[in-house]
Amino acid sequence: MEPSQSDPAIAVALKAVSKTYGATRALIDVDVEIHEGTVHALIGENGAGKSTALGAIAGRVDFDGGVVEVFGEPLEPGNLRAARRSGVSAIYQELTIIPHLDAAANVFLGSVLSRLGVLSSREMRRRYVQLCTELDVRVIPAGVPVGTLSVAEQQLLEIMRSLVIDPRVILFDEPSASLAVEEREALYKAIEGLRKRGVTIVIVSHNFDEIERLADWITVFRNGRAITTSRRGEKSRAELVRAMLGDQRGDQTLSRVLLDKPVEIHAGPIEPGVAPILEVVGLTVPGAIENIDLDVRPGEILGIAGLVGSGRSTLLRAIAGAEPTARGTIRLAGAEPAWPRTVRAARKLGIGLIPEDRKGEGLVLLRSAADNIALSNLGSASTGGVIVRKKLRAMVADAASRLNFPVARLGERSDRFSGGNQQKLLMARWLYDRPRVLLADEPTRGIDVGAKGELLETLRLMAAEGVAVIMVSSELEEVLAVSDRVLVIAKGHSMGLLERTGDQQIAMEDVLQAAFGLKEHA
Repeated sequence: MEPSQSDPAIAVALKAVSKTYGATRALIDVDVEIHEGTVHALIGENGAGKSTALGAIAGRVDFDGGVVEVFGEPLEPGNLRAARRSGVSAIYQELTIIPHLDAAANVFLGSVLSRLGVLSSREMRRRYVQLCTELDVRVIPAGVPVGTLSVAEQQLLEIMRSLVIDPRVILFDEPSASLAVEEREALYKAIEGLRKRGVTIVIVSHNFDEIERLADWITVFRNGRAITTSRRGEKSRAELVRAMLGDQRGDQTLSRVLLDKPVEIHAGPIEPGVAPILEVVGLTVPGAIENIDLDVRPGEILGIAGLVGSGRSTLLRAIAGAEPTARGTIRLAGAEPAWPRTVRAARKLGIGLIPEDRKGEGLVLLRSAADNIALSNLGSASTGGVIVRKKLRAMVADAASRLNFPVARLGERSDRFSGGNQQKLLMARWLYDRPRVLLADEPTRGIDVGAKGELLETLRLMAAEGVAVIMVSSELEEVLAVSDRVLVIAKGHSMGLLERTGDQQIAMEDVLQAAFGLKEHA
């Protein structure tokens, strides 16, 4: 859409911006205009180019062609300091707080509020309270150690730090990806406060609810190009998804869980009388969860619901052998009762884990995509204890293809891929060397609508082929869409089990009441 004469001045302009990484064209002649004092969302699949465009504005990406202008002045490509001097500040998913310093010290670290290199405590705390007031957010105590704060609170500190330089433009890359639903309100309130101050906001997000609440303008990226720009409300979610994915894939994706009316991709009830493949009794991790019982049957997806800090991820990690202090009893069909003390021990029992932290715990980022897929498939590609390389290569390529991962890029390092493609690498590990039980911790966090639907459908297909799946997700709609039963956790305790009855879905209200500790289920 063309801007009208009444639109605010242009704060940021990308003009024919291009960027190539090896054989990959990340940005192709991108033209985008961002108006002063507005919130402008960049959306698209993982790898579509939106984060690269954000990096070009921030001075992180040394683009090959075109120009980025901030208030009419061209930026030097790949120059972070030049971008900051122009009034551009950026906040990324990976927070840069220092846990052992207090809140105020983190906000003003490296600032000019110092004397002879030592932070002026009185001025720092005065300005700290002022920043909280300007953002219209709850004042986090200035002296509290940041390592004790929630992710949402740490993110607010990052926003306050960005304000110290009095920015004219703030860039947000997936700001709510690490936040649960109940934590997002503080973030949204802060962004709305920044807009009221006249700050220009550019936000990369996969969350349609977030986009519809915050964005004044929306630009859709696909395959490195800026496809369309529109005002909020001018295009429906369906139209935006079609623009993101192309008409054919967009039509297929409209039946998935992220659009206006979530549609379940549940495969139907488990046959009566099927015995559990995994039973957990009295699971306790001191200080986190206490005396939790659960079971899961072959072909079933058991969803784990609860608020951030409820213990849901700790529960999965304990079953996976990643919580050394865990105690209780675990029974796998055909095996003696035992408790796996390491991830390797759990793997020998047939328990696989897709961890929440794909970069820190899931992938070997400096190895190729092919190597990462191969890690859990060496046994399936071996004959007499010897790895058959040709067979392994074929398995890796097939696993990647089944998840719509770009097979031609299997030789590239894993840290060069988008979050959605990195998550596909983790899922692809389990397509051949199938576990008996697959634990999926936030499998769709921070990924786009297309990849999200593909990964959820893959979990459902694995269940249909006999794998028992236990899944944790902050997106309650996803949990209800794919799960046969839902175990609700609140403050480390089980609040009961909810189960589908015939065609009747589990009620979201029942799950939320249990998650907040208001109602316990049998």
